[in-house]
Amino acid sequence: MISAPPPAAGRQQRRLADRFDGPLFFPVTPYGPDGAPDPAAFRAHVRDGIDAGAAAVFACCGTGEFHALTPGEFADCVAAAVEEAAGRVPVIAGTGYGTALAVQFAGLAHAAGADGLLALPPYLVVPGQQGLLTHYTELAAATPLPVIVYQRDNAVFAPATVAALARTPGIIGLKDGVGDLDLLQRIISTVRTEAPDENFRYFNGLPTAELTAPAYRALGVHHYSSAVFAFAPEIALAFHRALNTGDDTTVQRLLDGFYRPLVELRNLGHGYAVSLVKAGVRLRGRDVGPVRPPLSEPSPAHVKELAGLVERGLRLATEGVGGGG
Repeated sequence: MISAPPPAAGRQQRRLADRFDGPLFFPVTPYGPDGAPDPAAFRAHVRDGIDAGAAAVFACCGTGEFHALTPGEFADCVAAAVEEAAGRVPVIAGTGYGTALAVQFAGLAHAAGADGLLALPPYLVVPGQQGLLTHYTELAAATPLPVIVYQRDNAVFAPATVAALARTPGIIGLKDGVGDLDLLQRIISTVRTEAPDENFRYFNGLPTAELTAPAYRALGVHHYSSAVFAFAPEIALAFHRALNTGDDTTVQRLLDGFYRPLVELRNLGHGYAVSLVKAGVRLRGRDVGPVRPPLSEPSPAHVKELAGLVERGLRLATEGVGGGG
């Protein structure tokens, strides 16, 4: 039987959820010429994001190529992110694979000083609802860190399963990477009625979440991951600010002129949700190296197109600023 966390742990988990008020930064993992993670480049990249105004750092998650890191590399990168954050913002670390490995990575994240976990889908298999529930409840029971469950790919939840997760001590939220608004509305409604006392949070976790952020806000989902923040925080912050203040003109200008074309470019290549972001970081002056196999680099033509999009996005982000227009 899973026991409830002590009151202090519960308060800590609620405080963590309350700190996600702003852009959520998913740094890439830099690699040096020898193919190993580059600690100095990683620290600089994390520092850039925090200084730019990130509300939280999600280290070694999907954009950070969790799938490609050894346990030792993972632990070193999480520890570096924690040291750079220095308590200014929370650091959430990825975890995943099967239950035993997910627990192992959770332990490494806790030892490295992480504030929470983003639980990626289990590796390879397509489990049923009971198997998913058991996997995540066992993970939550094995770590003192609060857990956000990532819904995508082979981990898609029935509303009743999410309600059970919401009642599970240590699980504080659901990140949705499916994009089925009908399903998400039913999930939110079910949790609201079946777990009304839980401070359960929802996150838009689609690859370029800004494109669907207005639709998610209509469901009450205000938090979203921003891949764009990793390479163009100026654009991401301008969009976030406009969305929160009801500046529909700026929201639509950025959606039409930057985010929609970016998604169309991202959809041209397998793995571009990661490799195109890394290319963007390089374009902005940080040498973070290539992605690791089985991912591959974007074509030179697509990188050139990305450079033009970033230039356009930066221009659109500042239109009307200070001019009353």
